[in-house]
Amino acid sequence: MTPLQEIWVYLAERPLFALTLTLATWLGAQWIFERSGGRAWANPVLLSVLALSVFLLASRTEYATYFEGAQFIHFLLGPATVALAIPLYHQLGRIRRNAPAIAAGLATGSLLAVASTLILLALFGAGPLLLASLAPKSVTSPVAMALAEQLGGSPPLAAVHVILTGILGASFGPWLLDRLRIADEAARGLALGVAAHGIGTARALRESGRCGAFAGLGMGLNALLTAAYLPLLGGLLSG
Repeated sequence: MTPLQEIWVYLAERPLFALTLTLATWLGAQWIFERSGGRAWANPVLLSVLALSVFLLASRTEYATYFEGAQFIHFLLGPATVALAIPLYHQLGRIRRNAPAIAAGLATGSLLAVASTLILLALFGAGPLLLASLAPKSVTSPVAMALAEQLGGSPPLAAVHVILTGILGASFGPWLLDRLRIADEAARGLALGVAAHGIGTARALRESGRCGAFAGLGMGLNALLTAAYLPLLGGLLSG
């Protein structure tokens, strides 16, 4: 190997390299997003995923090698999710006052997310594997992967579509809510959390703490609700 190749092999095997690469990519994507004025195509999650994927493919780096260094960020997802309870705590009064509306919005959003997916897939002649894998696409990744496996689907396929759903929801959800003239922060947050889980919640937090709090509420309750009723559709999904 040339000296440059030897240096690359050494760096690629260092956990700190993958961590630094991930953080640098995210900061770069965030910079592009800010410079674009918050355009949908510049969603930082989308740009980061694309940039890292291209880099790993071009450098022929195994994902397992990359994840060995980047898993610290993955670990922080847990504390970050728990931290959503802080803004939620400050909205307890409003949540109590609007409990019926929240319950109605949650049930409608959750059922429509699953039903629309199954109907579209059925119209295109999708098989049981796709039906089971994509049905839980609007809940957070760990829950979606567990549900997909329980229903006979593919957990990795479910995870990919969960991320795509989150990116699309975070990118175009606020635009659609603006066009529908939905200005209430609680309603916007709940919609983003139910439809686009964690990525939508992160987008809602950019609007306001109240919007982010209701997004976190929607994300958590939608995961619980979907996990409760979706296994009951196992027979339908298996054909």
